[in-house]
Amino acid sequence: MKLSHVSLLASLLFSASSWALSSDTEQPIHINSNSQNFDMQSNQVTFTGNVTLKQGSIEIFADKIVVIRPQGKEGREVLEAYGKPTRFSQLTDDGKTLKGKANKLRYELENEFLKMTDSAELTQDDSIIKGKVITYNMKTQKLIADGGKDDRVTTILQPSQLNNK
Repeated sequence: MKLSHVSLLASLLFSASSWALSSDTEQPIHINSNSQNFDMQSNQVTFTGNVTLKQGSIEIFADKIVVIRPQGKEGREVLEAYGKPTRFSQLTDDGKTLKGKANKLRYELENEFLKMTDSAELTQDDSIIKGKVITYNMKTQKLIADGGKDDRVTTILQPSQLNNK
């Protein structure tokens, strides 16, 4: 089966309340880079060169981050991060650290939707989900991992985490 719905495994791997520190989205976004290019016509800002983004406990490290604000409306921003790999981390409400990496990350703020593409990996407490594409809808708490055409999804659950559930 090429497409693996792993929300059941994800619930074992990551408890529902542990996906995000709930106050993160209320914090300002700070971005540092070597350069930035702002296109007022398209409401798009491109940050390049050793880019770091921080919002609350969320940290993203990338070669390039593009921030798009559709129709110029605040709160609907889309963040696209590129790197080999792009890395992110976030504290959870229960004090654990969620880490991920992929060659491309896309986060839709309004929809609370994260998509990790190309060599995607999500880890917490030494448990890991790997695939070509990992998507996570934070509103519905559904995670989907896809191995792609030629690969499979790999999930490694640590026994200590399973025993704590």
